[in-house]
Amino acid sequence: MKVVKLYRNIRLGIKTLWLHKLRSLLTMLGMVFGVGSVVAMLAVGEGASKEALEQIRKLGSTNIIVNSLKAIEEDSGGQRSPFSVVMFGLSYKDEERARKTFTTIKRAVPVKIVRQEGRLGERTLDLRVMGTTDAWFDLVQRRLIAGRTLTARDGERRASVTVLTEYGARRLLATERTIGQTLRVGGEYYEVVGIVKSESGQGGSIQTPDQAIDAYIPVDVARERYGDYRTELSAGSMLRESVELHQIIFEVDKPENVEATAVGLDRMLKQHHPKGDYRISVPLALLRQAEATKRTFNIVLGSIAGISLLVGGIGIMNIMLASVTERTREIGIRRAIGAKRSQIIGQFLVETAVLSTAGGIIGVAIGMIIPWTITRLAGMPTFVTGESLVLAVGISVTIGVVFGLYPARHAANLDPIEALRHE
Repeated sequence: MKVVKLYRNIRLGIKTLWLHKLRSLLTMLGMVFGVGSVVAMLAVGEGASKEALEQIRKLGSTNIIVNSLKAIEEDSGGQRSPFSVVMFGLSYKDEERARKTFTTIKRAVPVKIVRQEGRLGERTLDLRVMGTTDAWFDLVQRRLIAGRTLTARDGERRASVTVLTEYGARRLLATERTIGQTLRVGGEYYEVVGIVKSESGQGGSIQTPDQAIDAYIPVDVARERYGDYRTELSAGSMLRESVELHQIIFEVDKPENVEATAVGLDRMLKQHHPKGDYRISVPLALLRQAEATKRTFNIVLGSIAGISLLVGGIGIMNIMLASVTERTREIGIRRAIGAKRSQIIGQFLVETAVLSTAGGIIGVAIGMIIPWTITRLAGMPTFVTGESLVLAVGISVTIGVVFGLYPARHAANLDPIEALRHE
């Protein structure tokens, strides 16, 4: 019986709204734009944070990345001789000391970075040569496009092999065969054995250990052929910098041991690097921070978009109050022939629910089109979640009912005799 009454009220509400098509449409627009903005803004925020989170996850949840960093006093210059040597950064002893000190460290991957020109025929590209081991590709997941990555045998044989990024391969190996090509790097020659996808530049402010111009070679080969010194000539002076290792990536046995191990590493390095010429990055901590930031970002975006829904709800209340005034005589007639107050309240609540629900559904459609358009035109990642759709529609219906409750109660409380006299 209750279902039949509800069905009858819904039909009556739709029929009443249909009599004033333009007014009903304009009333719905507030909810349409409100729901659309909620869905679109949450999709943009979700897309941006999802990309950053994915970038951090690719760095490894059990990894600790330590980078060499030039000390501030050394970087600023100060009183130096014209032919001074500046020594800073990580060393092979740091790697060995960490592995022996911390039982939670499974393995350590040293990285030595050298800037050299890559050349193949007439094509050239400034490369960042990354001397490392085969374990680098296990700890930092990068998609293999062609060939293979470095192997332990390459390091043992000190093989003249290199793995390029996709960007470097396109710039240097275009129109040539890729795997097996001989590439000149500086004054040395290397066989290209593989091509990997670089993630550099895709994580926003996230510092990734790779770049699009990287060329990976065995770390012992890099040390033998390029040494630990880099020379800069300027204004009659020569500055030499000595760095053994530019980066060390430590793999910890369990995620719950990562942060404690990072604190221990920091204490150990401070004893041997009083100038603070290093920086520790913990992807797991960055991941947790990014997730917390994402939640805050979504709350802020949702609150801003929720204001639009609030404005739409006020519009519904205003129109329904005007509708009550217009239909005062109708309400009086219904009350005179026996309609209860609850039936009057139900009639007006059904009308507001129909308005808000229809506006919410149309708003969801618009809210899904906007992120798709942004992605296609601007290349900005967006991601529409099912939770955001349910949330937007749920809030729109709730706001419609809440803001329609006062007009409905106002209509139900009208005196039947006074209502019948109303012109």
